[in-house]
Amino acid sequence: MGRTYKIAVITGDGIGPEITEAAIYALNALGLKFEFTKVAAGLNAWEKYGNQLPEETIDIIKASDACLKGPTQTPPGPGSFRSATVTLRQILDLYANVRPVKNHPNVPSVHKNVDLIIVRENTEGLYSGIEYPIGDSAITIRKITRKGSERIARFAFELARREKRKKVTAVHKANVLKETCGIFRSVCAEVAKGYPDIAFDEMHVDAAAMRIAMRPQDIDVIVTTNLFGDILSDEAAGVVGGLGLAPSANIGDRYAFFEAIHGTAPKHAGKWDANPAALMLSSCMMLRYLGEVDAGNRLEKAIDAVLEEGKTVTRDLGGTAGTMDFAKAVAGKLA
Repeated sequence: MGRTYKIAVITGDGIGPEITEAAIYALNALGLKFEFTKVAAGLNAWEKYGNQLPEETIDIIKASDACLKGPTQTPPGPGSFRSATVTLRQILDLYANVRPVKNHPNVPSVHKNVDLIIVRENTEGLYSGIEYPIGDSAITIRKITRKGSERIARFAFELARREKRKKVTAVHKANVLKETCGIFRSVCAEVAKGYPDIAFDEMHVDAAAMRIAMRPQDIDVIVTTNLFGDILSDEAAGVVGGLGLAPSANIGDRYAFFEAIHGTAPKHAGKWDANPAALMLSSCMMLRYLGEVDAGNRLEKAIDAVLEEGKTVTRDLGGTAGTMDFAKAVAGKLA
């Protein structure tokens, strides 16, 4: 008898409950054993419990093998609660945000033959949450440490080696942000010396943004700081067809959660017409994290097969299928 994997599922806000249901449906078609426990976070949790990230949610995630996370909503502006996603990353010390970007069949894209990975430092930088008002102004502190820079650089190189990648590019703005990006840049260069089998170069973030827009095929693995990684990964997703096919992993030394990059799309909540592919692709990453590499590859091939056929795709891809129609089509490829 195979192992039963305990998976915490943050259903999230907006379309979150629908796409998490679709991802669970596809995962259950793999023939593996899962025990899914649904937990609350985000706006729905705030309205119900007065806490965007209840202690019970954190405890269940810590007791699970991994967490599958639907999108959560954070109201903008001062006075609102802090992002549940950012808070969870820091509580669990999930310092590595991994965002693979590549073409999928039958999906219109700006460029072909794209296959890159963005590794983003997840706990420091401008998302550290060190922000406060001063009179009619406001201050945000950009915290960058040697420890944080070293572990994300090492993570990126280990990932590159494991995935048989040829080059890691450190993206920064050290010509302007001389102290903070200066630390990040120098530490990445130091870590690179320990990986002579992998090429290393560096690039300013504005140049990297242009490279992604014009020649993304030149990029293999990017390692960068928090805000830069957030922006560049969304840009890169747009180059290959949009956020509807953009997965991500948030990984630390003990815990991990997996989520789509896209948001809650509240206008589509309850319509069951959202594309669940990004969360399903995130589920592929979760399976590989759990050591179920073959299952992760099978699920990804099934998703691509449905996309290639083009008969059961959602509205954002030019089709008329609903969320669960897509999920059932993927499950059918796994039968």
